[in-house]
Amino acid sequence: MTRAELEHAIRAACDVSGDDQVYVFGSQAILGQYPDAPETLRQSAEADIAPVTAIDMVDVIDAQLGELSPFHDAFGFYVHGVSIDAAVLPVGWQKRAIPVRNDNTRNGTGWCAEAHDLAVSKLVAFRDKDKSFVRVLILEKLIKPSELLLRLGQLPKHERVTAELLELIEAWIKGVLKDIGRRT
Repeated sequence: MTRAELEHAIRAACDVSGDDQVYVFGSQAILGQYPDAPETLRQSAEADIAPVTAIDMVDVIDAQLGELSPFHDAFGFYVHGVSIDAAVLPVGWQKRAIPVRNDNTRNGTGWCAEAHDLAVSKLVAFRDKDKSFVRVLILEKLIKPSELLLRLGQLPKHERVTAELLELIEAWIKGVLKDIGRRT
């Protein structure tokens, strides 16, 4: 996905939902902060988007703009309408979110998760593709490991955030840093 495609996704999600603001919180949220993010971070054809106020329109977004929809067929990317509750993000992430708003979004605003918050959310999921994504963020110096660890400590109480998972994530981060010869 490109930044222009993300802007198109934001515009379409705002149009379909009738909301002028949406949250972007999947991997392609990186394009909010880093419009020219490395290609390895832009592999997904999907933008995870949730309306800020029209939360009941998530399924409508997914039906009209989602995978295998006419929108997907026409543009080669799609909008996954999903509740913001599907992501586990550090406390205060909304204040740090990066606004994407311009003529291409038709002045709708896509609030993109900031890179460190996005990385923490990916690590909570802890799938191989998510760990690879965060590894690239670290390698490309798009996030600071010390800030990543700080944000990890800012996760809210959540059933998916166990002490064991936090230990595993911290060990993984330290392992990546050791592999690449960097410190926190």
